Amino acid sequence: MSATALSAKPILLVEDDSVDAMTVRRALKEVGSARPLVHQINGEEALNHLHGADDNALPGLVLLDLNMPRMNGLEFLEHKQADDRLRDIPVVVLTTSTNARDIERSYELDAKGYIVKSIDYGEFVDSIRHLDIY
Repeated sequence: MSATALSAKPILLVEDDSVDAMTVRRALKEVGSARPLVHQINGEEALNHLHGADDNALPGLVLLDLNMPRMNGLEFLEHKQADDRLRDIPVVVLTTSTNARDIERSYELDAKGYIVKSIDYGEFVDSIRHLDIY
């Protein structure tokens, strides 16, 4: 798939905190991202969304929180990796967890990046800018 086609694909945000979701949406707008953002509030809903999407509607990137109800981010990564259709969708963990085991396990489950949410909005926007380029 070409870089242009990939950059037109939506971003799937899996985040249970509505304030954090709004902050991501605002940061994407601020960096000029033209990619649509699809928001799901936990891993279970995100998997249901992905399973219901046709191949052309699959996201080009998943931003994934770890600490969520019903199905947390690590459980989501396990299910995604077990699914041949979803395995190649890149995931960047976007979380408050600095736990070394969470970081290690995320990479074991093929996360492409791990970003600890910054309380400094400017730093957060810089992180989102780099993700949008990705």
